[in-house]
Amino acid sequence: MKIYAGNLSYSVASEDLRKAFEEFGTVDSADVIMDRNTNRSKGFGFVEMSNDQEAQAAITGLNGKDLDGRPLNVSEARPKRTESRGSYRY
Repeated sequence: MKIYAGNLSYSVASEDLRKAFEEFGTVDSADVIMDRNTNRSKGFGFVEMSNDQEAQAAITGLNGKDLDGRPLNVSEARPKRTESRGSYRY
């Protein structure tokens, strides 16, 4: 399951995100999204967990929890519709 993690502090790195989610199970990947121009965090990221029960536990356990001074917004990632082509992407 792909999970969205928002409201991240700019100091949170992908490894920090991975460690927070590993408390709930096996993390396949964890990536903080970076701005291409400034190489600074955009304040959100995505985590992938192959076990859906562990992923749901992580969503429940981490949503609203403080990480580096900010409360996380955690939910199942939804496809994003691109305006130009009408296709979907993550």
